[in-house]
Amino acid sequence: MAFTAQDVKTLREKTGAGMMDCKKALDASSGDMDKAVEFLRKQGLAAASKKAGRIAAEGAVRSYVSEDGKTGALVEVNCETDFVAKTDDFLALVDSIAKVAATSVQGDVDAVLKLDLNGSSIEQHITEAVARIGEKITLRRIGLFQVPTHGQVVSYIHGAGSIGVLVSLATGNAEVTQGTEFKELGSDLAMHVAAVAPKYLTKDEVPQDAILKEIDIYKEILRKEGKKEEMLDKIAEGKLGKFFEDICLLNQPFVKESKLKVEKLLEEKGKALGTSIAIQGFHRFVLGEGIEKKQEDFATEVMSQVNKS
Repeated sequence: MAFTAQDVKTLREKTGAGMMDCKKALDASSGDMDKAVEFLRKQGLAAASKKAGRIAAEGAVRSYVSEDGKTGALVEVNCETDFVAKTDDFLALVDSIAKVAATSVQGDVDAVLKLDLNGSSIEQHITEAVARIGEKITLRRIGLFQVPTHGQVVSYIHGAGSIGVLVSLATGNAEVTQGTEFKELGSDLAMHVAAVAPKYLTKDEVPQDAILKEIDIYKEILRKEGKKEEMLDKIAEGKLGKFFEDICLLNQPFVKESKLKVEKLLEEKGKALGTSIAIQGFHRFVLGEGIEKKQEDFATEVMSQVNKS
């Protein structure tokens, strides 16, 4: 499979490796981007997906949490330009969609599009907004939580909607959820998820093939460092702790107090409040994550118009 200069640029943005190393990696992997990233990591030339490139699309990530904190929704709605994304009209539409989505029991985009919003479906409201605004608008994804009496949903939206987080918390005492200390904890945890970007809640959720791939990468690096073959498995498995810290919420150092793991934070807060506190799950959306945004060459466009005149 052939690769282009843009592929080399994308790989550099993903890994931070040099141009020639990226070319070599793409050549060795027949142009497969994921295999090229893995190739570079095995050479010790790339960070562990910390700099994974995300080409942003426009729009907003917004949330809605019910007054009693028992239901919540996180939505991403995309449009074509940053100008439209910042308008009150567009943001009001996104907020309305989030509020209605929180009433859904499915969390499926197609199902939510059919829900009623002020007498007509959300899909119809989007269609009308497209005609009014003049841009393509799409409801891309939804995250939902509905918790029992002893639970609470909390959210955090960064800026106008570049990153959004929804966290579901459970306690052994419903009264605790109404206290200031618990609400502050929920807010801190949501901001932690936004800032540190965990992929999983616990290490038990990490797919086994991902763990084996990490071990394989560690072993390859250790071989290049001259470590004895019989020691590779033990050393590589010992390095998994840092891997889990990077991607598992409960294993991560708390963003406001790095010496304290999130799991320990929950334990300590629970003791202080006289009840158990647990994170049931979380959603984290980054605006435009994974969407390829069209690259405009305005200079060429202007010259083409000049040549026509």
